[in-house]
Amino acid sequence: MAETHQDSGGGDFDLSQFYQIFFEEAGENLDLMEQMLLNLNLETADDEELNGIFRCAHSVKGGAATFGFTDVAELTHQMESLLDRLRRHELQPNSAMVDVLLESADASRSLLARHQSGDEGAVTPTADLVRRIAELAAGGAPASAAKPVAAAPVAAPAVVAVAPVAAPLPNGMRALEIRVGPMERVEQADAIAELFRDIPGLGTIKALDSERKDVRLFSVETASTDDDLLDLFAFHVSREHIAITAKQTAAAPAPVAVPAAAAPATEASDGFGFFDGAPGAPSAPVAPAASVVAVPEAVAAKVPAKAPAAAHAAQPEAATIRVAISKVDQLINLVGELVITQAMLAQNSRALDPAIYQQLLTGLADLDRNTRDLQESVMSIRMIPMSIVFSRFPRMLRDLAGKLGKKVDFVTQGEATELDKGLVEKITDPLTHLVRNSCDHGVEMPAERLAAGKSETGTITLSASHQGGSIVIEVRDDGRGLSREKILNKARERGLDVSDSMSDGDVWQLIFAPGFSTAAVVTDVSGRGVGMDVVKRNIAALNGTVEIESVEGYGMKVSVRLPLTLAIMDGMSVGVGDEVYILPLSSVVESFQVKAEAVSTVGQGSQLVKVRDEYMPVIELEKVFQVPRFDFEKSSDIMVVVEAEGSRVVLLVDELLGQQQVVVKNLESNYRKVPNVSGATILGDGKVALILDTGALVRRSRH
Repeated sequence: MAETHQDSGGGDFDLSQFYQIFFEEAGENLDLMEQMLLNLNLETADDEELNGIFRCAHSVKGGAATFGFTDVAELTHQMESLLDRLRRHELQPNSAMVDVLLESADASRSLLARHQSGDEGAVTPTADLVRRIAELAAGGAPASAAKPVAAAPVAAPAVVAVAPVAAPLPNGMRALEIRVGPMERVEQADAIAELFRDIPGLGTIKALDSERKDVRLFSVETASTDDDLLDLFAFHVSREHIAITAKQTAAAPAPVAVPAAAAPATEASDGFGFFDGAPGAPSAPVAPAASVVAVPEAVAAKVPAKAPAAAHAAQPEAATIRVAISKVDQLINLVGELVITQAMLAQNSRALDPAIYQQLLTGLADLDRNTRDLQESVMSIRMIPMSIVFSRFPRMLRDLAGKLGKKVDFVTQGEATELDKGLVEKITDPLTHLVRNSCDHGVEMPAERLAAGKSETGTITLSASHQGGSIVIEVRDDGRGLSREKILNKARERGLDVSDSMSDGDVWQLIFAPGFSTAAVVTDVSGRGVGMDVVKRNIAALNGTVEIESVEGYGMKVSVRLPLTLAIMDGMSVGVGDEVYILPLSSVVESFQVKAEAVSTVGQGSQLVKVRDEYMPVIELEKVFQVPRFDFEKSSDIMVVVEAEGSRVVLLVDELLGQQQVVVKNLESNYRKVPNVSGATILGDGKVALILDTGALVRRSRH
């Protein structure tokens, strides 16, 4: 058990237990700030957008100062100063400001990652960023806002403001009463009155008589929101000592009292939202933090320090809980074992007499239904929206388009479409390459687009949708498309077997050949021929497929089709000899019985069967897996048509055993990699059945 030290003020508290919460929330704030910066319209930026970005920087700064991460606090404080001038319309936002703020967010992430790893690794330099931000913040309109000063020592917090709805005045202003205190040095509250005199358009303020010497009362008329006022006042007075109530309305709720965190603050407190003696509190604070890091509800009441994003301000915050991925994986494994046990009970109960064991069989039927419902619910916990993947591309495209001198609009569709977390992690890199490829090879330079009669700004669209039991992700661009002639010429140079009579689809598939590239110049972006073959290989490893459509001069579309999850799937059981194999149900097209004479043998012993005017290669699973046969008179006469990677093959099996849900177990990590097999499962009778890799079987038929 960790040892805690009691300080002179009588407090007994360890801040380190909240580090992980701070790192997670700071990461979320930086991601949100980056997203809002990328969506910011420089010409028509409104107050809501700028305030949302400011709050993100403000929350990170407050938490960093609380925990003593002074490098992060200094950088985010400088960002906050620039954003503060922007939201007060003292400066006009421009692309240079967005660039430096995005770079600063990246640097903040690096600094936080270093602190999270125990200060291991190289230190990210921030002096140049701080200088550039200060230069941008100093430019433009004269700086009339009061300079931030360190917060004075404060006593125990008394009340925290709740944002009541104020009655609007005829001119759109709000009438408020602001109460500051109780404080030992209440004179500091007078700085609030100076703000109203120094900042044009903030409103009017009038001092009121107070019954207590340690409290100041003000009457204010302003158009600013309570959050904006609290953020502004926090430069002079800790926000825990400020209460804002609406005047001229009988229904205005009173401020809610919030207890101080763990121990009362003493005169030695730095006003960072906690108390003196905090292990991370800097001895010479860089910036006064105006927010309190959120702690678990079981530990303390959550102070509303982190304002919601501007885009979501009107929506109630969803009730969520943070759970480690390892716990979710363990839950899924246990549900998988339950599915196997239920299948075993169902199989063993088939021989029971329904008249005698009616209650038992009814209970087993209920168990079957409840197990499926439980499995679907647990799997949905692991499903995350594609917006998590899509959110990384606007920044990447902005930087890439700037480097290439291109103009690109990025459009996303189907962000709410959900995919298993394990797949999301594996699909991110292939999608990144496809998006970069569209920007680099697809979208033309502005002058080239204008000459072709297009708008100078190209469009790259990333979409996701559910189709059957799969998810389809598409990357589309309205660029130059693929050149059939260039690809064929390059293929001939590399000695590939190609002909002018090949279909467009077959020609497009050539770009997936290892080392294939049509780029004339090798750059740091592309041209080395590394990428598309890796993309296809990675997607094939996920039991997925890649398809390309393109029209030269008009654009290109790459469609990636994936199963929704890799943990539990619907499968078809087939028997070969005494062995049972599982085929992914999403790959099965049809099945039929066939006579031996319907199968034709061609060169080198390969077999073909004609299915509705189409010849398909035949694969005998008995030979592929060398299944021993003890019933010599029996032969495989049932054919199952499966589809993968855009091609179809026919599998020859003895019998169809049925459809069922199967729990996918990784064969490679538990045993070793087996050709033509993607995994294994445990059947109801306890036997292990191999799950066939239909993509590998299709590739086998081609060779």
